Amino acid sequence: MVGRTRILIVDDEPRYVRAIQVNLESSGYQTLTAADGVSAIALVTNDPPDLVLLDVRMPGLDGYEVCRRIREFSNVPIIFLTARAETADKVQGLEWGADDYVTKPFSAEELMARVQAVLRRVGHTGDPLPSAQLRVGDLEIDFARQRVLARGSEVLLTPTEYRLLYTLARHAGQVLVPDVLLERVWGKGYEGETQLVWQAIHRLRGKVESDPRNPRYIQTRPGIGYLFVKPEP
Repeated sequence: MVGRTRILIVDDEPRYVRAIQVNLESSGYQTLTAADGVSAIALVTNDPPDLVLLDVRMPGLDGYEVCRRIREFSNVPIIFLTARAETADKVQGLEWGADDYVTKPFSAEELMARVQAVLRRVGHTGDPLPSAQLRVGDLEIDFARQRVLARGSEVLLTPTEYRLLYTLARHAGQVLVPDVLLERVWGKGYEGETQLVWQAIHRLRGKVESDPRNPRYIQTRPGIGYLFVKPEP
């Protein structure tokens, strides 16, 4: 329920924090705030929110470092708030494990759409697979529990990474083009943002593949899309 959803806003600019709070709370969300990276990490550790809105440019620990540290122990969804629109900044944020980004200045409508899109991915995977589990080589996906094991060890995936793996595995043996993945994993409003797909694929391979540069499970079909290998009968 929206009223029980808690969102942490991390920004050193009070005017942005207050504006975001007003918009989120008017839509029924609960909010927490932190003015610096250290406080943000402590809150995620001790009082975990359902979503983090994380400013990139902060004194001390910047958003990239905060995201990296959070990803060491938590898969909480993270949306970067950045004043810079350069592709390199967006890519860097996604590399550290962010689920999405919004460029300042942003409208209330854009922010709420991104928040709602990310929250929809958490715990919602669409129709169940015919089998509750899928095993390919040393990779095992437990769809009932939303757990992934690679080489016998559980892998910590963000909600976006899990939904991407789920979508690929559900269509094992089929090549899925980036636009299809954007719609099924990220939702409406992400048309053409292919950097989200390839960066999430890159992160996912780094977690489930023994050799990410020569992937065994999540393969690329150049100029077309991505393929999850079909299990042997």
